[in-house]
Amino acid sequence: MDNTGFLQINVTDNENIPIENAKITLTYEGRPEDVVRNLSTNSSGQTENVELEAPPVTLSRTEDNIVQPYAEYAIVVEAPEYEPLDVSGIEILSTANALQNVKLTRTFRGEEGNNIVIPAHTLYGYYPPKIAEAEIKPMNETGEIVLSRVVVPETIVVHDGSPSDSTAKDYYVSYTDYIKNVASSEIYATWSDATITANVLAIMSFTLNRVYTEWYRNKGYNFTITSSTAYDHKWIYGRNIFDNISQIVDEIFDQYISRPEVRQPILTQYCDGKRVKCPNWLSQWGSKDLGDRGYSPIEILRYYYGDDVYINTAEAISGIPASWPGYNLTVGSKGDKVRQMQEQLDTIASVYNSIPRIATDGIYGSGTKAAVEAFQGLFGLPKSGVVDFKTWYKISQIYVGITRIAELN
Repeated sequence: MDNTGFLQINVTDNENIPIENAKITLTYEGRPEDVVRNLSTNSSGQTENVELEAPPVTLSRTEDNIVQPYAEYAIVVEAPEYEPLDVSGIEILSTANALQNVKLTRTFRGEEGNNIVIPAHTLYGYYPPKIAEAEIKPMNETGEIVLSRVVVPETIVVHDGSPSDSTAKDYYVSYTDYIKNVASSEIYATWSDATITANVLAIMSFTLNRVYTEWYRNKGYNFTITSSTAYDHKWIYGRNIFDNISQIVDEIFDQYISRPEVRQPILTQYCDGKRVKCPNWLSQWGSKDLGDRGYSPIEILRYYYGDDVYINTAEAISGIPASWPGYNLTVGSKGDKVRQMQEQLDTIASVYNSIPRIATDGIYGSGTKAAVEAFQGLFGLPKSGVVDFKTWYKISQIYVGITRIAELN
């Protein structure tokens, strides 16, 4: 229906362990007494997918619209031995699946949970326009720190404010989570896949330029990027993301935009194209129109950045125990790559008991396929039973999150 959206809530502790039987009170934003649903989490820390009222989908697809195109909801999350947490401003778009991740802090640690307030979407609220920069940074300045190759970082350090704001907090965020957050904050999930993909590529290329050139570190700061739209992208602490945006990021997170004879990812700047005009930059609303007209992602990007840009792939991905073999693993596959995947997946299954335990014998049989399908369903991937690029790296990401915390403890 074009006037309802969906919301699923995922609750874990600070060690990435799912919390079962967490109680969630879902209300309309600003009306805490008006309870929409009372929910609880399953053994994987997830609620059911709840259908919720939202404005007509045409509002988020119409550039001239001035009415808020999404509904806002709030939740209170409670669990025994954990601090309760309030999240307000959860954005629900018609036809879209919203995902709200919540981390609870144990009471005995004496720490207070950070209640989360999600501000207006950048296409609806007012945010400062981007200050123009050169898309290619000079590499010959004395003492400049520059990476020798393009690498997808494991973690982005986000300074939640303008660069010079010393009171702003720094957050350590996984690269893919950062991109999903920014894309969900900057564009609408109701747009076409081609438009979303083009915008995600622009966001990733911009971000990897900041990483590759060590832009802020060379200015004396200890962070990768800011949450200020005047300098970088809008990143919002604790906000909900959208399932279709998440899936697109998982499919292409190692890509960026290049020009011939230029090693660094180009700083692909953009604007909304409605309140702010930006010649030679991507227009978000303009890209929406091009996607509707059947343009592919690379055609959209070339329309704005020029015919010589192309999509490149990073040379390495940091923080991953083993790289993707370059081909899909499926029933009948054998060898070390199957064993590596099985070992990681079985470790995950020891925490998420909805995933069946498997033998780590290097043989991709029916048991491994069933576990892969359960994993895919749990973490929002198509349930193919095949370990493709996005499934391989999602398994690695979840595995690293679980084992690294365990090692620290």
